[in-house]
Amino acid sequence: MSAVLAVFQKVNTSQATGALGAADRTESNVTGPKYRWQLYTAFRLDRPRTPNPGGGPDVRFDMAARQSTIATYVALLLVSSSACLATTWVGTWGAAPLPPTPAMGPFPATRSFNNVTIRQVVRVSAGGGRVRIRLTNEYGTRPLVIGKASIAIANSAGEIQSGTVHALSFDSHPGVTIPAGAPLLSDAVELQVAPLSSLSISVYFPEDTGPCTCHETGLQTGYVSEQGDFTAAGPFSAHEKVQVRAFISGVEVESTAKAVVVLGDSISDGIGSTPDENRRWPDHLAERLLKHSGRPGWGVVNMGISGNRVLSGGLGDSALTRFDRDVLSIPGAAYVIAFMGVNDLGISYGHAEGPMAEAFKALQPPHPVTSEALIVGYRQLIERSHAKGVKIIGATITPYGGSAYYSAEGEKIRQAINTWIRTSRAFDGVIDFDAVIRDPADPTRIKEGFHMGDHLHGSDAAYEAMAQSIDLSLLR
Repeated sequence: MSAVLAVFQKVNTSQATGALGAADRTESNVTGPKYRWQLYTAFRLDRPRTPNPGGGPDVRFDMAARQSTIATYVALLLVSSSACLATTWVGTWGAAPLPPTPAMGPFPATRSFNNVTIRQVVRVSAGGGRVRIRLTNEYGTRPLVIGKASIAIANSAGEIQSGTVHALSFDSHPGVTIPAGAPLLSDAVELQVAPLSSLSISVYFPEDTGPCTCHETGLQTGYVSEQGDFTAAGPFSAHEKVQVRAFISGVEVESTAKAVVVLGDSISDGIGSTPDENRRWPDHLAERLLKHSGRPGWGVVNMGISGNRVLSGGLGDSALTRFDRDVLSIPGAAYVIAFMGVNDLGISYGHAEGPMAEAFKALQPPHPVTSEALIVGYRQLIERSHAKGVKIIGATITPYGGSAYYSAEGEKIRQAINTWIRTSRAFDGVIDFDAVIRDPADPTRIKEGFHMGDHLHGSDAAYEAMAQSIDLSLLR
């Protein structure tokens, strides 16, 4: 009713009017000045006769006409309100797909799977009454055969809750073949998913998958079965445990929520946080948004890739290359947090040693990165976001003094970039992660207790502090 009163308070009785005919109650006219004046005169129940300010004949309203007019307008307001609260698909979890890689130093080559079920646990951010998943074969070189798949509610330990297993379908079929180079959405499933709850996703691969389109930094235990289809089973004895995201890249819910997409690198991917505990800084942000925003949950979709760069590929496609797929295509995306740049600097100017030295050198660009080149890259992300009606928030590059990445040249550029992020007003908002975790005694370094021991990646405490530092008024 307060919305109706607010409308009446804004009515200008001096505006032109005419008779309140059926044609005046059309959707296109209902908010016009003519209709507003007539509504006002109808609402004034104490006035049996209302002079027409337009100079025409007086308009008479009996009580029934007045009540009918008010009821019509209230009904239109309710329809409008319902439309504003209509649900739509919103991203609630994500993991950016990566191309298979050969063996690199101590890291093995990307593996394949054959005639097994992989069960993976994801913690969503926003909740909803219907859910679907996004599978990926985007870097596959052959069609990927999905035999069956299922989804279920899981408890905090990742164990399936009894009675919640739902078979997934694909165009009403239990299985599907995903072409090489393509993603694929499942059909929607009626399932009440609470904000910040965990889902268990099981996919059976009856044939050799070829090297996996995986997200390598899962930080969540996945379970590979013995040979066979275990998608309909409850708990099964895992033949093998993995910490990658295999062939799944997104979960969507039907909701009134908005989504925030994180474009980041290993610091957003959660390197240094405790596995299986959801302690990445985007996880903490999702918790804060649910608690303080007053919205029915926010989708926080973490599309960080360890080793990723703004300008160059190598460890995943560059941010400029993958931006449309990994960010702008996320349903319900309203905001992007861009937190990247340390790998551009570290790989250009760092001095790697040991078993990764050769691989490190192979990733170096032909010409060292400059602050001007990085700013051009950031501006491209900004322009592309705005073209899609998405706001983009820039985060300052965090310190890395003491790591193999560090160099005086790279530090000079980091400071220049951070000054530009803070002062240029190019972004729609700024998050100063540098200020949160730097050592006051030596601003080139992360303060003790806030890195995992390598002077580059955060700790659980650092990631929580970073999320706590975000001004939630940036996200409306």
